[in-house]
Amino acid sequence: MKKNFFSLLVVASSLLSLNLFGEQTLSLIKPDAVKKQHIGAIIKRFEEANISINALKMTKLSPEKASQFYAEHKGKPFFNDLIAFMTSGPIVAIVLEGEDVVAKNRQMMGATDPTKAHPRTLRADFASSTTYNAVHGSDSVENAKKEIAFFFQPSEIYSSSP
Repeated sequence: MKKNFFSLLVVASSLLSLNLFGEQTLSLIKPDAVKKQHIGAIIKRFEEANISINALKMTKLSPEKASQFYAEHKGKPFFNDLIAFMTSGPIVAIVLEGEDVVAKNRQMMGATDPTKAHPRTLRADFASSTTYNAVHGSDSVENAKKEIAFFFQPSEIYSSSP
């Protein structure tokens, strides 16, 4: 009996790691949107779009952690401003799950420049500039896995799938 239970756990864990029950992505609510108290409104948009929230935490990035997270931008002219912004206040990290959730979240976010974002996108409604653009979302399934692991331990993520 015990052996069967552990075998079942191993199979279930393997299936979840393959995301057979739904794709996952990372969304960050950035310091500007947190400061303006848009957390609830942004989460409501995910729920209205039938996107599951599998993990959520508020945290404040240190300059070191922000530099690690945005390492791909190191050396670019905006890097120091990005790090200063992302460490200026708390952020909310969220693991989202659903069918094609990476693409769906990117569509919901809108263009980085809120003046070019379609109406009713998160950035059109909550961002004030290209720098203060309210949200971050993973740009691929592969990056989503890395970004989720950056903010969450596996034990902190709860799948809403059967």
